[in-house]
Amino acid sequence: MQDYLIIKLQGAMQAWGGHTYEDYRPSLIFPTRSAIVGLLGACLGIEREDINALNALDKSFQLTVRANKRKIERRKSAEDKFVLMQKITDFHTVQQARKVDGKPRTEAIVSRREYLCDAEFTLALAFAQDADYGLEQAKQAIQKPVYTPFLGRRSCPIQSRLYEAVVNAENAQAALGQIEPFHGTLYSEVKLDGGTPMMVRDQPLFATTVRQFNNRQIYILGAGGEHAPQ
Repeated sequence: MQDYLIIKLQGAMQAWGGHTYEDYRPSLIFPTRSAIVGLLGACLGIEREDINALNALDKSFQLTVRANKRKIERRKSAEDKFVLMQKITDFHTVQQARKVDGKPRTEAIVSRREYLCDAEFTLALAFAQDADYGLEQAKQAIQKPVYTPFLGRRSCPIQSRLYEAVVNAENAQAALGQIEPFHGTLYSEVKLDGGTPMMVRDQPLFATTVRQFNNRQIYILGAGGEHAPQ
């Protein structure tokens, strides 16, 4: 049995960046590990340049994400309806953006950015016993953050509190099973019975202050226990 820190991510829009292709900024359909490290780092007050502290934070926990399956409240006689996550694309322009040397650009920067709408995620974080950052420290930080956390991008504010609960369970799947709405697709770093393995490139590397990422393996399990599509 282990304690799990449960975090809930709710907001009108969320964006969890995948591979970036110049002017195209896609979003994955679940929060990336690098984004959660960044979110916790902001709450803890870790500066972006402090790669040693961020690296220590990254090594402190294992992450399981549930994309919540939420019902729309209706009369008992009505058929159950569910809120479906939607992905939208914004045509984004920025004028007089700064170059690396601090000078303004003469040309506008044009990009297309994806956002998730009507998405809600519940996270289960399992902290190592000898971690530099422990469960209680992370819990206090998300309840009273040093820097304002957001849902992937600064344009995606958080709708409700991050902290949901601390639960004791046999594994992350059982821990999330104690938290409403109880159902949803799981994306876990820990192997799930019946889960489908998948590689994602969202493991942050902290060799330098330049943002770099490596692959990590996750396991996906659908809301009804069905396998994820190949």
